[in-house]
Amino acid sequence: MQYRPIGDALEVSAVGLGCMTMTGDYGAGDEAEAIATIHRAIALGVNFFDTADAYGRGRNEALLGRALKGRRDAEDRPSINGRPEYVAQACDASLGRLGVDVIDLYYLHRVDRETPIEDTVGAMARLVEQGKVRCLGLSEAAPATLRRACAVHSIAALQSEYSLWSAAMPRPRFCRPAPSLAFRSSPSARLAVGFSRAP
Repeated sequence: MQYRPIGDALEVSAVGLGCMTMTGDYGAGDEAEAIATIHRAIALGVNFFDTADAYGRGRNEALLGRALKGRRDAEDRPSINGRPEYVAQACDASLGRLGVDVIDLYYLHRVDRETPIEDTVGAMARLVEQGKVRCLGLSEAAPATLRRACAVHSIAALQSEYSLWSAAMPRPRFCRPAPSLAFRSSPSARLAVGFSRAP
């Protein structure tokens, strides 16, 4: 497995495992199979697992926490609510469900248009200061939003869908708007969230 740096504190596997479909967001989930899949990924060197409090209303994080228990640290990201008080609550809840003391890479799952990004990232930066989070990421953020966020705190990763359904968005578009900003792109849903599976 190859590994790549994200931010100043992380080195993650070049291939990650998205866990959203493991808890029924796109059809019935099979916990035993999901945990076996996570364990196999770990055996292959994967250390980059993507979950969110929005997936299965917290069940996804709890599943990943059970699968990773005693094996390693984990990471996660919140849902569409960027209010500073929610950022703190969501992080504490995620830490509890995952059963860990620190989240490696904490994403803003979607930008909350009702809350200034500076307020949201400021709250996320406080989580880094408190030792609850190592690095910050944004998901589906526009270039101007990314620049505003980076003015508050360094953003280690930007996640945007890049799948069979969204292949019209070429990879260079991730980097062209903000060449002076240091972050990694993290394409999501590469296999179109399971729609490519045979019936």
